[in-house]
Amino acid sequence: MTMTSSATTVSDDQLVAQAQEYAEKLLLLSEGSVNRNFDPFEDIDWDHPDFDVDARPERWILPVSGDTIGRHPWYRALSDQQKIALGKYRQANVAKVGLQFEAILISGMMQHVFGLPNGDPEFRYCSHEMIEEHNHTLMFQEMVNRIGADVPGMGPLVRQFRHIVIPVAVAFPNLFFMAVLGGEEPIDHIQKDILRSGEEVHPIMRGVMAIHVAEEARHISFAHEFLAKHVPESSRMNKFVLSLAMPIVMWILGRAIVTPPKAFFDEFDIPSSVRKELFYGSADAKQTFSDYFGYVRMLAEDIGLMNPIAKRVWKALGIAGHATRYRSEPLRAVPGKAA
Repeated sequence: MTMTSSATTVSDDQLVAQAQEYAEKLLLLSEGSVNRNFDPFEDIDWDHPDFDVDARPERWILPVSGDTIGRHPWYRALSDQQKIALGKYRQANVAKVGLQFEAILISGMMQHVFGLPNGDPEFRYCSHEMIEEHNHTLMFQEMVNRIGADVPGMGPLVRQFRHIVIPVAVAFPNLFFMAVLGGEEPIDHIQKDILRSGEEVHPIMRGVMAIHVAEEARHISFAHEFLAKHVPESSRMNKFVLSLAMPIVMWILGRAIVTPPKAFFDEFDIPSSVRKELFYGSADAKQTFSDYFGYVRMLAEDIGLMNPIAKRVWKALGIAGHATRYRSEPLRAVPGKAA
């Protein structure tokens, strides 16, 4: 009896220590939101002459570093005027997709905090994040308005995700925060690639990306911490289901974020063969999409969701690959990856 009691006490102590560590991490993230935050209408000089959407319009030509369209031979063969028009539409639509995804995220996160008990550290952090995401929706819409393209954002089928996010957030919070990563990781990866490359892009786009990347680092960190805390607490069966769901969610949400809607391809009369190469068919497109999830694969390994069957699902979906050693690890630092 004594040994059992001692073992139970040690286990309880471990649980308390883990809860305290989790609370401390969330407090650090919350304080970061207080001490390092942005206001898109104060921190972006929208009315500066250089920010005029038509000032040096060649800066809207898509960068090769972060966009498979920008480095595709079909796009590179267009006239500068055509490249600019397509680039403006593309960047406006990416911003609109970002806005819509943030709105879906906010609605689900609001339901998550609704039922949290008093004193739960997730309440404060999630509230900070929702405030920042609201600012991001304002920032993205302002960018769209300034560009002046009447873009749809997500395709009609993907828009339907907004109808299921609330029940998922309430009943399956682990699945919800997986979906958060499925949307956040690709766009964060793309924006960091562009900012790191040093390529010249329009200052509207650079300003929006800089703010988004800075604050999204906290948001992605929280989703990782949430899953690292709560997934190990799940039953063995739930963890097995989550291990299979994780790559599927990454694939679905990742595709929804990075693939333009049909209206985009119709607007610029992009051949179907080029469309397939851009996002599905070419080796470059497949590798680029897989690389978005290196940090997620590391998380899956760390929290016990990368079992043999799950690995087959990741591979079948074309998103298996290296697991990064740390957050935001550049590909040049990954063995076997080019600079």
